[in-house]
Amino acid sequence: MKKTLLYFILLATVFTACKKKDSSGNNSSVCEGAQDRSKLEAFKMFLPSHPLNTDISSYPIDSNSARIISAIGVFGIHSDFGSGLYNNAPIGIPFSLVCGSQAKVSITYRANSYDGNYGNESDAGPFPVPDNAQIEGNGNGDSHVLICDIENKKLYELYNASKNSGLGWSASCGAVFDLTKNTYRTEGWTSADASGMAILPYLVRYDEAFSGTIDHAIRFTLSRAHVYSGYTAPASHKVSGTGLLGKSLPMGARMRLKASFDISSYSPVNQAILKAMKQYGLVLADIGSDMFISGAPDERWDNDDLRKLLNIKSSDFEVLKIGLVK
Repeated sequence: MKKTLLYFILLATVFTACKKKDSSGNNSSVCEGAQDRSKLEAFKMFLPSHPLNTDISSYPIDSNSARIISAIGVFGIHSDFGSGLYNNAPIGIPFSLVCGSQAKVSITYRANSYDGNYGNESDAGPFPVPDNAQIEGNGNGDSHVLICDIENKKLYELYNASKNSGLGWSASCGAVFDLTKNTYRTEGWTSADASGMAILPYLVRYDEAFSGTIDHAIRFTLSRAHVYSGYTAPASHKVSGTGLLGKSLPMGARMRLKASFDISSYSPVNQAILKAMKQYGLVLADIGSDMFISGAPDERWDNDDLRKLLNIKSSDFEVLKIGLVK
């Protein structure tokens, strides 16, 4: 299928995500324009003082930085997002935009064969999840569902989500974030992400990259062996990493692309990503593949261009001073 056709299919999906329930009972749209993803880039998520939005280009380096980077090994930066399909699903973590009048539905928290029930660490809901909300991986893997109410500036995120005919939406965990405040999870609580952080604000999104400016930190993952079982702000939840403190990173830790790294040979879109890595850094948010950065799927991404980020190695980064680890 042509990329242009796929792009308009994705736009249509987001557009229909904002309709009221129609006479058949389907959770269909109410305000026109919710499919315009530039609306998301028109406001800053969380306050300027939030760690997401903090310029860390002059922050001190951790005393164990070289040791940690050496332990991680040499990996290229892998953009875990792009255009087209991989395993018959869009590449990246999708999100849906809805309006303030989007009908809200109850969420059933449960365990399944993929993961347990974190309902006791979840927000009760209801959530404004449309019937046709996109599920990461089309329901395979982490199956995140990200919904942003662009009128009320609230973010609703689900992990290990599924929709069953007649039974509604269910998930292992769900979290709500007020994007007009510096919202954090209760200490020790998870969220739709293992770290307890929000996901959507940390994703690389095409519209901002194309504009030339990404003004926030970027979500990334490391394998379990390189993750310490602890967390530091802005994270609120630890995972079962097997790495040693001083040789691995806890959830919420940050890395920064070295200021001396020359980005002039990269495309304008990739330069926007790399400048963000220098100014706002990478934030460890989950266990996954080493040095994978997260973004939203979009048919405008040039996958061949994104692959050039593989030339940037983990050794081109430095670990910022790690705060109190819990």
